[in-house]
Amino acid sequence: MEPDSEKNKLSQTKKYFISRRIDEFFIDIHNVSKFIVRFFKEAFLPPYEFQEIIKQCYEVGYKSLFLISLTGFITGIVFTKQSRPSLSTFGASSWLPSLISIAIIRALAPLVTALIAAGKVGSNMGAELGSMKVTEQIDAMEVSATNPFKFLVVTRVIAITCMLPILVMYTGFIGMIGSYLNVHHNELTSYRAFFKSAFGTISFLDIFSSVIKSVVFGFTIGIAGCYQGYYAQGGTQGVGRAANKAVVIAMFMVFIEEMIIVQFVNAIR
Repeated sequence: MEPDSEKNKLSQTKKYFISRRIDEFFIDIHNVSKFIVRFFKEAFLPPYEFQEIIKQCYEVGYKSLFLISLTGFITGIVFTKQSRPSLSTFGASSWLPSLISIAIIRALAPLVTALIAAGKVGSNMGAELGSMKVTEQIDAMEVSATNPFKFLVVTRVIAITCMLPILVMYTGFIGMIGSYLNVHHNELTSYRAFFKSAFGTISFLDIFSSVIKSVVFGFTIGIAGCYQGYYAQGGTQGVGRAANKAVVIAMFMVFIEEMIIVQFVNAIR
């Protein structure tokens, strides 16, 4: 009888653990929904923190420029080198600029930029707000009649939502430059011929979908980073967990949103 009782206890423990995790999942969804609703309420109500928004745009955009430039340039070169053998097999090397432009503008530029921003900006937001939360600086702002949500959260989410489309366009341009250098080195293709072939296959829908993706990705990264940091608990370990969760959740949501937007755009196309 004892082994059976132990099995029953073990099964009950597993059931309790699973049910608790499910409850926590739906509670988190509810809290995030309230957080997003509060963001939209605070974003349209005065006073407006324009100076802080500009400061955060500088933090998000300019300080990420070198890393994004390097990543976009390498992405263009590597993708071109990987695609050339496959096209050469079918004697279609002349289609290389068109293939690269479609891949970079439609998918690689938004996705790569979003992942870089999630790792750099999202973790920074989670760690910064988390450290302010555990050291009670946010509580002190509330006591001093300052709205910490508007000053800390709204400004950061708006900044990354506005800056990510610009960074995506910049990444696409740098990626195309890297691709051109590789194509010119191997096929001696001129600058004009390369970009005429590349942009001849790009439609307005491709650029529009890329911008929409970048706006959605930026908003998601900002919300994930600020939410995890704003409600961080547990001292310095809580700050680390907040930064880690911000990156993981943001990257996971970016891939989910990419899949949904691609399906929607393909339906329109």
